[in-house]
Amino acid sequence: MIRSRNLLALVALALGATVSLAHEQRYNVLNMNGANEAPNPVASLGTGTGLVTVDTDLFTMRVQVQFSGLTGNVTNSHIHCCTAVPGVSTAGVATPVPSFPDFPAGGKSGSYDRTFDMTLASSYNPAFITANGGTTGSAFAALLAGFDSGRAYWNIHSTFANPGEIRAFLTPVPEPSSVAVLALWGVGLFAYRRNRRTA
Repeated sequence: MIRSRNLLALVALALGATVSLAHEQRYNVLNMNGANEAPNPVASLGTGTGLVTVDTDLFTMRVQVQFSGLTGNVTNSHIHCCTAVPGVSTAGVATPVPSFPDFPAGGKSGSYDRTFDMTLASSYNPAFITANGGTTGSAFAALLAGFDSGRAYWNIHSTFANPGEIRAFLTPVPEPSSVAVLALWGVGLFAYRRNRRTA
């Protein structure tokens, strides 16, 4: 009985940890390449991978990417949202235009890491704000909905492919703490049932 209580207490602690981390959401930007470009794939050997981290308490968005092997020199880069169908087609630019501020232009490889205050209009394309309720709050909500539903993508444009040389859709990253909680809950439930049977 004492062992079961200890396990249940451990589960409760894990649940508390999960709640405290729930405000932070991560999205992978994997396999950025020319074949993912639309409406026409691009014959590029360029690749990239990134991570977008959104904090819904602080209203921030951190964008990180590394890329290399582009055929042309970088001209701009941004996140587009929201496509009509998850994982396919195209959409307008949601983030700053013509490009993320200080994105490394002029080369074929590079990296970028910047955190944006999503309460500021400068963190968005003005057209995206207008099309999504007219405020930064409504634009932020629309952007998150696009991320969560797989209808947003990040691409890098170049002199070789002005419409975009490489791109990839954002995909939600499962929270490790959530997986741990489920595992602990299962262990706790198993121990509780076992102890009840032997009691």
